[in-house]
Amino acid sequence: MKQRKGCGKLNSATVATGEGRGSKHCVCLASLSIRLSPAFVTTSNQFEAGKHQVREQLSSTLINSCTTDMSAKKPKGSMNKGKDKKEAFPSREEGSSVGTGHPDYIFPLVLTSATQELFCCRADVDVTGDEPHKLLRKEDILRDMKNRAAVSDFSPLKQAVLDYPEEELLLVFDQDFTYGQSFYLVLTAGAKEDILRPPPGMEEEEEEGDELLEVQKTPEPKPWLSLGSEREIQEESVTDTRPRLRYKVSRVRRQFGAPVCFWDHSAGAMRGSYVECPSYQDKSFSLWRMEKENSVQAIPNTKSSSSQTLWKYPRNMCTQYEPRELEDEEKERLLQSADLKNFLNSVSARFELAIQQNEIMDVFLDDWRALGDEENVLGGKVDTHLKEYQSFTHTHYSTNKTISCLSWHPTVNGVIAVAVTENLSFEERINNSTRLLLNPSLILFWSFSDPINPQLLLECPDDIFCFEFCPSNPNIIAGGCMNGQVALWDISAHVDRLQGARGGGAARTSNADVPCFEDTRDIAPPTVRYCAVSGVESGHRAPITDIQWLPETFEVSRTGTPLENKTLISVQIVTCAPDCCVMFWDLRAPRTVVNALTDTKPKPEEKTVENPYGVPSTFKHLDLTWKPLFRVALPKVDTRGEYSPLRFSLWGNTDKSVTVGDRPEPPDYGQLHLPSAKHQRQTDDISTKFYVGTEDGEVVYTDWKLEKDNDSGQLFSPKPTHCFRVHDCLVNTVSRSPFYLDIILTVGGWNFAIWKEGVMTGPLVLSACSQKRCSAGAWSLTRPGVMYIGKEDGNLEVWDLLEKTHEPSQIQSVTTFPITCIKPWTVSLKQQLLAVSDHQGTLHILQVPWMLRHPAANEKLSVSRYFEKEVEHLVYFEKRTEMREREKKQVEAEEQRRRMEGVVALKQLEELEEQAQRDYEDYLTLEKAILKDMGLQTQHMSDH
Repeated sequence: MKQRKGCGKLNSATVATGEGRGSKHCVCLASLSIRLSPAFVTTSNQFEAGKHQVREQLSSTLINSCTTDMSAKKPKGSMNKGKDKKEAFPSREEGSSVGTGHPDYIFPLVLTSATQELFCCRADVDVTGDEPHKLLRKEDILRDMKNRAAVSDFSPLKQAVLDYPEEELLLVFDQDFTYGQSFYLVLTAGAKEDILRPPPGMEEEEEEGDELLEVQKTPEPKPWLSLGSEREIQEESVTDTRPRLRYKVSRVRRQFGAPVCFWDHSAGAMRGSYVECPSYQDKSFSLWRMEKENSVQAIPNTKSSSSQTLWKYPRNMCTQYEPRELEDEEKERLLQSADLKNFLNSVSARFELAIQQNEIMDVFLDDWRALGDEENVLGGKVDTHLKEYQSFTHTHYSTNKTISCLSWHPTVNGVIAVAVTENLSFEERINNSTRLLLNPSLILFWSFSDPINPQLLLECPDDIFCFEFCPSNPNIIAGGCMNGQVALWDISAHVDRLQGARGGGAARTSNADVPCFEDTRDIAPPTVRYCAVSGVESGHRAPITDIQWLPETFEVSRTGTPLENKTLISVQIVTCAPDCCVMFWDLRAPRTVVNALTDTKPKPEEKTVENPYGVPSTFKHLDLTWKPLFRVALPKVDTRGEYSPLRFSLWGNTDKSVTVGDRPEPPDYGQLHLPSAKHQRQTDDISTKFYVGTEDGEVVYTDWKLEKDNDSGQLFSPKPTHCFRVHDCLVNTVSRSPFYLDIILTVGGWNFAIWKEGVMTGPLVLSACSQKRCSAGAWSLTRPGVMYIGKEDGNLEVWDLLEKTHEPSQIQSVTTFPITCIKPWTVSLKQQLLAVSDHQGTLHILQVPWMLRHPAANEKLSVSRYFEKEVEHLVYFEKRTEMREREKKQVEAEEQRRRMEGVVALKQLEELEEQAQRDYEDYLTLEKAILKDMGLQTQHMSDH
């Protein structure tokens, strides 16, 4: 075989395909020459691959040159005679390159690129010189020989593969062509184990035979040169500076060996049996390290480099480096050089100026932090996520219960009240009615000073779905029950406890001077019973879902007319329930009842019965006799029936705001009575319109003022002016913006909407349907364009109208249960909290970041302009709809006119054709008559 300029020419040979050597079907290969690319002759491995490619092309040429008569003469078995001979175990000369020997337990192979990709043994990719071994499964090799037959590179080893005892054969990548080919296959199991895990003796022989590697000598350690580090270590070490204290504990001699008597008793039965020490944060011990001593050691610069060396196998070695330093003569030469002098002269002025500036001002001071709040600075880290500040739950009072309502205390910071209800269905409530009577419903007061135990408990006649503090007297609380009753509480006697708990324990030291008396407040919080409850027969017929106090600036009469409130005390509340009505209640007793109470004098022989529950007599005149002032029905606009309200929002505010100085002292509601209508003046600046969210997802805009029937003289509720169906489920939130009194947020179903009072064409903003239901919503107290929307999967969405209006600006997971209530609260200018409750009785207090509590420049004006643009968009949309309707009517009228014109024209055409037909018939009749008279018409023609 010769190689010349990348070409390969086969030796002349004759392949007999018929009977005998002289058959006419013999094909001479002497003249067949195939030109190979230079890539096939660079190495012996590549040349063998090219030869295999030539063999494949020759086989296809021979098959095509065969004729049909040859197949008839030659049986099929004779075609494979030569192939059967090659399947035997190959000799050494056939399996290796010329002149190169190899052991009997290996067989050199030439693997084409297709075979390498098939068995994932690509040269220098899957197998390299460092990792030359590859295990091939025996069944994969047999399957390849079965599929590709003689084309397979493993066909010469068929019998050897079949006789191999194990399931995996070892293929070795021979990068140096030790045995003449690029690969060789190990044919015995023992040789495979020796190659994969060579014995230690072979490694020693390899080390002795390798002349390229030099013997590595262990470096000799150098003497220790002290640079002062041991002195720093000694200064930083902790040692005793004084002798240790010793204590001696002893007991009386007569007590040695005395019998001990143990007994069992309840921890809560005996006072002083145990002391609970809850953890709390004491600011007195919150110390910050202002200065710390650190040491820095300067060393010369080091440089690491690497070189490519001959690798055999890894060995454990160590190397120590030392920096290279200049000689003393070289240092002196550089110091006396002109370049260094010129450099120092050029920078000395700037260096002196920098030193003077360091003395005048602190160059390391961050000016951006000095501009505003330290939490949010331009160029610094901005935290936009809500952080959990505190969480409240109790194993007995709130476990497996739902928080139906929550409210921050108006005057005491850090105190929040939550109403917990049983998480039961209607059937479960009926089955467990006895247990529910024994365990009354409660309203829990939590304080940040004690996150484990509630500070106060309010006992309720039934599960509370809503409650609210009185604006003029925060000690008065009104709540709506599940059975339709309205309850009132007075917590005036426990205000010091709430303030002491928040103030750091001022109330704890009240009995500190008295021996053997301990504060038992942490063991069992006090329970306050309701002062008064409305009559069952005169209240709502369904659970009360929303309750609100009327502001102290006005009150309403029995007909719903707004009147001036001269006392500036909130005395009226509004409730709603799904029984299709809204009720107004007055806390003052009627004048007849007041007179009867004042005229009645107790007899001297009668003794006053003390109240066993300790209930204040603030609303004694209302207990079980309280009736609503008037009712507001909600009839449907178009059809019969009534709406079922769940939430409502009143106008609630006027231009006349009551300041702290003008507000009177908390009144005694037992001494108040309904004033006469003659002495009250009607106000015109109060809007009696309000929004109502219904059980079916409607948003209703109606009037609470009653109208009088001219015929019967009875009062009746007017029909709502508008009704919008934008929510596909019950409405759980109807809230007014704290910045715009005419902007209302409604949340229900899978979306939320923003409305503007006075715009009756639709909502200004309507969100797209989300994947999870919206369970609660609230406005931000400091940013006009920010809203918080709670989901049933426990996520909290933050919507910023100035940033995005089609999707929330951020979504944060708060809990794994549905969110029930959201209430923000501003503690100070630098702290704002967000209370979020879930369906399992846990109250989460989140800290609002700087970005969500600090308004942008002119944010209120920007949001107001955004709402105005949305109003203009709605007006334009309504006008466009009207214009489209007019255009549609005009088009229909034009089509009707054209259709009528076409009908008239068709009728006229038909009439003309009929007239022409009649004229033609008259002509024929006249023609016959004339011919008959002239005698020109024969009988045959007349018959025809």
